[in-house]
Amino acid sequence: MYSLAEIDKIVSNGICTLDLKGEPAELYTPIEYMMSIGGKRIRPRLALLACSLFSDKIEPQQVYPALGLEVFHTFTLIHDDIMDRADIRRGQPTVYRKWNENIAILSGDVMSIQAYEYVCKAPADKLQAVLAVFSDTARKVCEGQQYDMNYETMPVVTMDDYIMMIGLKTSALIAGSAKLGAVLGGADAKSAEALYRYGYDLGLAFQITDDYLDTFGDPAVFGKNIGGDIVNNKKTWLYVEAARLASGEQKTRFGEIFRMGEDRAAEKIAAAQQLFTELGVKDNAEKAIEHYFHKAMETVEALSLGAQKLALLEEFATQITYRRK
Repeated sequence: MYSLAEIDKIVSNGICTLDLKGEPAELYTPIEYMMSIGGKRIRPRLALLACSLFSDKIEPQQVYPALGLEVFHTFTLIHDDIMDRADIRRGQPTVYRKWNENIAILSGDVMSIQAYEYVCKAPADKLQAVLAVFSDTARKVCEGQQYDMNYETMPVVTMDDYIMMIGLKTSALIAGSAKLGAVLGGADAKSAEALYRYGYDLGLAFQITDDYLDTFGDPAVFGKNIGGDIVNNKKTWLYVEAARLASGEQKTRFGEIFRMGEDRAAEKIAAAQQLFTELGVKDNAEKAIEHYFHKAMETVEALSLGAQKLALLEEFATQITYRRK
């Protein structure tokens, strides 16, 4: 059985071996750039962790599909940054800012194709099942992104709406990574589905943590400026929860805060942080993160994996849930 450190090394070494170069350079250089600026590599790491639960040895035919998940995820980030008008990604200029929108769109398109090419390196006897998981996952991510954009102009978004959206946009890819890895490792259908649910709930915890850190994190650790979601009136978990809880004077303040323009960014962020804390949103977010973490673990605890494998799944879940960046 592999440790998380060993899996991390396999992922890191694998990414270094990917041949991402090509001509014209304007098309492929942004791809190399995005893959080189790091990231948590959550999806390939989880895929290989799930694989290792059912397979004694991780082979190249299992590694490449896992890396394909990271290529796909990175492609979505390039396009998301255009849609969100984001300037910084992982502490570096976004692709469309460093080059331009047309290059970013086309480079992202190529990455989506490359992702399928790597996924298709799965063993022949598992290829159909692997492609089914990957295609379903990819479609859900796009659906989630569209809901996220729809919410920008909706006056009211309920918590059920929000959880549904992040379930598609964020959780589906983490869940799909876990299931794809389990399939590659030879898991039975019940185990593969349990790993999917584990990944899905972890994805919810991960996104709520991301929302939380954007408002209450340390910018020096988080890797980007704090309060960007507030300035952009983004309907995060915290925003939706605050809208649900606010009444009377606090509801009036909520409206006033989110009518402030970018010219009052610092004031807007400070006021939102104060209101979120007063309403209990900060504490509620921490409780929601803990809820989904435990829900994820309860799903895999029902499987007969043994204490050592469960400990690995808990260690991974802790790393991505209780993080500071």
